[in-house]
Amino acid sequence: MSKPIHVTQTDFDSHILQATQPVVVDFWAEWCGPCRRLAPVIDQLAQDYAGRLQFAKVNVDADGELAATYQVEGIPTSIVFVGGQEIRRFVGYMTREQFARQLETLLQVVA
Repeated sequence: MSKPIHVTQTDFDSHILQATQPVVVDFWAEWCGPCRRLAPVIDQLAQDYAGRLQFAKVNVDADGELAATYQVEGIPTSIVFVGGQEIRRFVGYMTREQFARQLETLLQVVA
């Protein structure tokens, strides 16, 4: 069973920027209602896309510097990285189906 990994400023480069496959990074916070609604969607997508995409989570309260570096101004924000570069970002809550459609489109482009 694949689950999102929790990354911090310390290990962001090794887990995200140096990853060999695309990574979806969920920027979130405990107090954020839409973030809490998105969490099970991210968990399910991590299972659905195991082997094709990696999923990671960054707590913006604990790692505000990362949020600032990537200009995350609203949460939840999900950023897709390929080869260490941001290729797409999604701001706000999406259903599993909406998110999956977006990911399928991206995978066709980066494959």
